[in-house]
Amino acid sequence: MNGFDLSTGSVSKNRRGWLSNEPILVLGLVLLTLYFARDLFIPFAMALTLNFLLAPAVIQLERLRVPRVPSVVLVVLLATSFLLIVGWVVARQLIDVASDLPSYQQNIDEKLATIHAPTTGPLGNALRGVKILAQDLSGTPAPQPLPTPESGKSLTRRERELERQKEQTNPNPAPVILVQPPISNRAYAQQLLRPILKPLGMLGMVIVFTIYMLIKREDLRNRLLLLAGMGRLNVMTQALNDAARRVSKYLLMNVLINASYGLVFGVGLFLLHVPNATLWGVILGLLRMVPYAGMAIGGALPIGFAFAVFPGWWPPFFVLLLFVVLEIAVSNFIEPWLYGSHTGISALALVTTAMVWTLLWGIPGLILSTPLTVCLIVMGRYVPQMSFLHILLGDEAQLTPEAHFYERLLALDQTEARRIADHFLEDHKLVALYDDVVLPALALAEQDRHKGFLDESRTAFLFQSATELIAELSSYRSPSSETSSEEASEGSLDTHKICPVVCISSSDQADEIAATMLAQLLEHRGHKTIVLHSSTLTPEVLDRLAEEPSTTICISALPPFAFVHARELTSRIRERLPDNRILIGLWGTSEDSDILHERFSMVRPDAVVVSLAQAVQSAPPCETIPEAFWAARS
Repeated sequence: MNGFDLSTGSVSKNRRGWLSNEPILVLGLVLLTLYFARDLFIPFAMALTLNFLLAPAVIQLERLRVPRVPSVVLVVLLATSFLLIVGWVVARQLIDVASDLPSYQQNIDEKLATIHAPTTGPLGNALRGVKILAQDLSGTPAPQPLPTPESGKSLTRRERELERQKEQTNPNPAPVILVQPPISNRAYAQQLLRPILKPLGMLGMVIVFTIYMLIKREDLRNRLLLLAGMGRLNVMTQALNDAARRVSKYLLMNVLINASYGLVFGVGLFLLHVPNATLWGVILGLLRMVPYAGMAIGGALPIGFAFAVFPGWWPPFFVLLLFVVLEIAVSNFIEPWLYGSHTGISALALVTTAMVWTLLWGIPGLILSTPLTVCLIVMGRYVPQMSFLHILLGDEAQLTPEAHFYERLLALDQTEARRIADHFLEDHKLVALYDDVVLPALALAEQDRHKGFLDESRTAFLFQSATELIAELSSYRSPSSETSSEEASEGSLDTHKICPVVCISSSDQADEIAATMLAQLLEHRGHKTIVLHSSTLTPEVLDRLAEEPSTTICISALPPFAFVHARELTSRIRERLPDNRILIGLWGTSEDSDILHERFSMVRPDAVVVSLAQAVQSAPPCETIPEAFWAARS
């Protein structure tokens, strides 16, 4: 039955809809929608990217008391003028390169002859393709290939006889001329304008979307907030602000870095006397905005051009050296320093998403892959239903220390688990290691064991490894604790501290390991401790403890089922030890200590703690006893 589930207090799965139960189907529908509606989504995504890039400039003008509409018009006009100027420079210099390309044919032939380039095979075919392309750009017809002996050898004897007979019967065959039918002016105009109408229409849609988004920023934000609902107002506000900040900073840094890169590269080519240095600097700066492929293409073009222009080998080598040095410096030092964590995308996710967006939208998808992926990561960070996007695509994929420690013990890798503990101790105290790493790992093991997910062999290995780690750390002293102990020993050489504490495990081995950690920490503070299991609390032992009311009883219980065992054990001890101080430790419990103390009010504990640090602080102060009394008693 659909609706509200009384047992769990939540809405049943069927009520939430069948789409929430079929994530693969939802993903397929999203990909199909992005692919078939790409003519609409591509301009919208480009406009959204431009909005992130231009919005800071519009906001800055508004702070200078310039109205919204004039600010948007001015920023869009400046951006459009800049793009038109860059396009005009690139187009004009490309025409110059195409017109001068035939004059470099001799240099290309000489270099190919120098390196003995093959005339057959894949490399030879590729080189012939480059020559044909140069001849097509210059307008000169390509020479017809002459028949080679190899072509004659490929014919059989019967085929050669048939060819000889055809030549004898028709020695002068008439050439066949294909005459194209006349084409109308309208059809000619359609053929001429068809390739440019679609890009022009897409450009117009991008401009319209961009202007609308810049003018109606608050309206769009309010609509998104209304779609999310009032219950998620805080989450969606944080998500929108985070996405705008990350994408804007990334785009701004990307434009500045690539523009500077192209400027430095163009100046370097000018100093190397490479023709059309401005063209190659602009092309490389623009293409570097395209992930991965843009950098390779932008660097190969000027290197190949230098190879064709100069007769020697040194100029293209210097161009290659300039490109390599700049790319290494920018990619490995400047970009990580300036970008920082602005995008939050892992390297593998950046490659994968670039391929996916390219398959969906082609070159526009490759250009927009990084901003779109940043938006997906932000959605995964703030929307719980899409948290898998942040895990898969984000750069914060490290396990927490307690999860990593537990995972290594599950993999039976005791050495790596110990290394994790040692690394944690470099920046934290021993009590923090026990509270934040070892105890949570034991709690995870207890949960998996009670659910039947953990077999006996791995459970035994995990508990044994934890016990050995605690034993090895018995002599560990942090620098602060060593200093305090030295000061204490120097200030009271004739005294000895004795504070009896009995740590009792309530149920199983995990509780006993937690009790051992507590006893070790208390011994470092000067207490005299002993660890007992609940099964060893015979009437004789309880009567012996009742004779020493100054002895503190610490009950160790680790979830799950910690409350029941701890309450029963505390009740039994309180009946026999009414005057002793009883401390209950429910390790790793999320509830507040005061609330837990109220839940245990029937058994009258003196304190209830949830961490070892609280237990150490709640222990009674040590009594200072003369050394002579301690020596006589021992």
